[in-house]
Amino acid sequence: MTPDSLSAQIHLLGDMLGQIIIEQEGPEVYDLVEHIRGLAKAHRGGDREAGEALLALIESLPRERGQVVVKAFSSYFQLVNLAEEEERVRTLRQRAWHASENGVPMPETVAAALLHLRQAGLEAADVQALLDRLAILPVITAHPTEAKRRTVLIKLARISQNLHRLDIHALTPAERRETLDAIAEEVTSLWQTEATRSRQMTVLDEVRNALYYVEHTLFDLFPTVIGEVKRAAAEQYPGHAFTIPPFLRLGSWVGGDRDGNPFVTPAITEQTLRMQKDLVLRLYMRAIDGMYGLLSSSDRFGISQELEESLAQDHKLFPSEAASFQQRYPRQPYRQKMAFVYRKLQATAEGNRRPWRADRLAHPDEYASAEDFVAELELMADSLCCHRGERLAEGHLNTLIVQARTFGFHLATLDIRQHSERHRLALAEILGRYGLGGGWLDMPEAERMAVLTQELLLARPLTPVWLDYSEATNETVDLLRLIRKAHTRLGAAAIDSYIISMTKGPSDVLSALLLASDAGCAPCLDIVPLFETVADLTAAPQTLEALLQNPAYVRHLEKRGRRQQVMIGYSDSNKDGGYLAANWELYQAQRALAAVCDRHGVTLTVFHGRGGTTGRGGGPTNRAILAHPPGVMRGRIKLTEQGEVVSDRFSNRALAHRYLEQITHAVLIAASRSADLGDPRQAEWEGTMAALAALAEAAYRRLVHETPELMSYFHAATPIDEIGRLNIGSRPARRKATGRIEDLRAIPWVFAWTQARVNLPGWYGIGAALTEWAGADEAAWDKLAAMYRGWTFFQTLIDNSQMSMCKADILIAGVYSHLAPPEVREVVFPQLRAEYERTKRAMLRLTGQQALLDNESWLQHSIRVRNPYVDPMNYVQVAMLRRLRHAADGGQGEADRATLLLSVNGIAAGLRNTG
Repeated sequence: MTPDSLSAQIHLLGDMLGQIIIEQEGPEVYDLVEHIRGLAKAHRGGDREAGEALLALIESLPRERGQVVVKAFSSYFQLVNLAEEEERVRTLRQRAWHASENGVPMPETVAAALLHLRQAGLEAADVQALLDRLAILPVITAHPTEAKRRTVLIKLARISQNLHRLDIHALTPAERRETLDAIAEEVTSLWQTEATRSRQMTVLDEVRNALYYVEHTLFDLFPTVIGEVKRAAAEQYPGHAFTIPPFLRLGSWVGGDRDGNPFVTPAITEQTLRMQKDLVLRLYMRAIDGMYGLLSSSDRFGISQELEESLAQDHKLFPSEAASFQQRYPRQPYRQKMAFVYRKLQATAEGNRRPWRADRLAHPDEYASAEDFVAELELMADSLCCHRGERLAEGHLNTLIVQARTFGFHLATLDIRQHSERHRLALAEILGRYGLGGGWLDMPEAERMAVLTQELLLARPLTPVWLDYSEATNETVDLLRLIRKAHTRLGAAAIDSYIISMTKGPSDVLSALLLASDAGCAPCLDIVPLFETVADLTAAPQTLEALLQNPAYVRHLEKRGRRQQVMIGYSDSNKDGGYLAANWELYQAQRALAAVCDRHGVTLTVFHGRGGTTGRGGGPTNRAILAHPPGVMRGRIKLTEQGEVVSDRFSNRALAHRYLEQITHAVLIAASRSADLGDPRQAEWEGTMAALAALAEAAYRRLVHETPELMSYFHAATPIDEIGRLNIGSRPARRKATGRIEDLRAIPWVFAWTQARVNLPGWYGIGAALTEWAGADEAAWDKLAAMYRGWTFFQTLIDNSQMSMCKADILIAGVYSHLAPPEVREVVFPQLRAEYERTKRAMLRLTGQQALLDNESWLQHSIRVRNPYVDPMNYVQVAMLRRLRHAADGGQGEADRATLLLSVNGIAAGLRNTG
């Protein structure tokens, strides 16, 4: 590639797409697309008439032609995104070479973290203690902001691989032509493939999409990162033999998150667990297929007595296969042993298809547990190490051992999430049978706690074997009984977290614990409160304090090793109180929760429910980790990977590796920091932050909660109602069918504002807060500037909001505003525009920049270059919204809905982070 490789690849792909549009649709369509792009560019340059002409042109297009136009721009962004990803890979490789030549680790790598620990004065024993408690758990979720079909993902992955081949290989002219032809073939196939689903996405579709990233990226990547920690520790502390636990663990909500999703039933959860086990067994067998050639060591070198005895047992268990293996692999004991291992994995996969019973034991030819599988692999590794085969033991075989320890037979730990109200309703019905639940739903918290505590301490059966309650209560109990079966069949790691959304008080936690205890799964289950609203976050420390003083709950914690997970929600807290107030409340809650756990000798793991956009906790994860309160991050973190960020972070192996390295680096650095570390001005800054948060929340609530026209505007000037009818995800957009903002899920709330280019949740209220607090006082602005420069938390907060504002566009938001009735628009849109301009001015004054994102020039440039290509899809979306809202013909309405969904995909691809 040329030195300007990004520009070259974008032009290459753009020209290729243009040629394919001409071939597939004709030159007149290509000319139309270029004309639309020109009008959008002119409108952005200040030509109002160009904007009006663009909207009129799009509204006049035949429906089929409108779809082709959207597909052209959407396809362009899919390809540009691949080129930008390859540029990031290229840059990482250049930095790695540069760092190597200078004899220093590349920044934000595992090696840099271990160097920092040594330079900070940590001894080898201190580092080992840190590694022993290290736990990093990314959790994939199925939030409906990633709309790519699995078929499309695979095509994009193949194009990406060929772009990489062009980039790093010295190809002959013939090889280059062959690679370009392969890319053109994939782009043609991409053009002819429907980008959207013709049916509603099911939960199992979402499971398959999540498993794609595990199969193609994460399964092989986790042991790589774990191995890098081992090498880096050995380099910094030579002579010390470190033990590296499998600190990276994968979690998933897909198939387990039933909060407001009626399609996630116990049967679906069981099928999800089976699918995960089936995939991990196939991946193990794939790995074994790839290492047979490496395990051809002759018995001339000898084997351990333990391996010899194990082979003898295998001969008795598989007499017919034994003769075949001996004939096929004569005098090759390791190949023979691995063949038996493979056979047992096959039998285990067959057993996975049989009905589950809580008491069913594994068949003799199956592995009873993943630990038995690991033990046989370690038996071979130990034998190799004792017979001059150390390299073989530490190569592919060790990788498989690390994978088996990491993924077990469950692949990903499936979290279960249920709304607190479901437990309240279930217990009202169950306890009512015994005369204990009278007025349960209205009972004061203290009385409810007393009843729950008594029942937990009595530990008597609560529900009968055959359930005869209401359908909802039966399902709640059935789910917990399924968890017990999963623990028996897959191990405790299959499901180890039961999350209670909208936790209001300690009785919500004890309610879930009582139901879990009755089902027999509580000893292997963390009961995890999820605090989501600003009020609940404020009360979270008191809720946790009450639980840690409760004898029944303390008894449960003893069984869990005195470890407590607490989940904090970034989305609903933002929807409730706005960006600044929510983030400040989250910061304070973490620090207070850590203090409560410290007083009671409990190990805290904070589970961060972060999304892709700034309004849902998005932004660079490593910076967010380092911005946490000092002393809270003690080597343990759990965080959601939601929506389109799953694709962005885990589609490309090199970028996935970089992301996992950055997280590991940040967690190690944060874990080594003292709780009292900070600037001497910290107390003053925190006082300022509290004042700013209160001012920002007041401004946010005036618009969102106190302006009656706001919800009417939201439904009219964004695609929120139509998004709920698209085939993007399996979950309804609302918890309840009401028009209240409280019942609207935070994800579609953010998603709709993003599509309409407002991005309100990522910035609204900041300008009002900064301006009101500092006013015309130059010294006050200087204090804010010093706070921005010196406090990582505040700097990260402002920089993430800058990104959100840059991806917003008041010009395009104004086009959407005309979808609302004039009397509604005139109340709401001027407030949006005024606060946007006020926030922009305040941010520039605070940061000392001339333009937003001057400190991230590459991102600033990328957004500016993308806008002329995103804008046409916004215009198409506005036109489709008008048509759909006035459509009388159902058939035409379906066609317009298909075009609308294409525009949703295209805008998502163009903006990169949407939900």
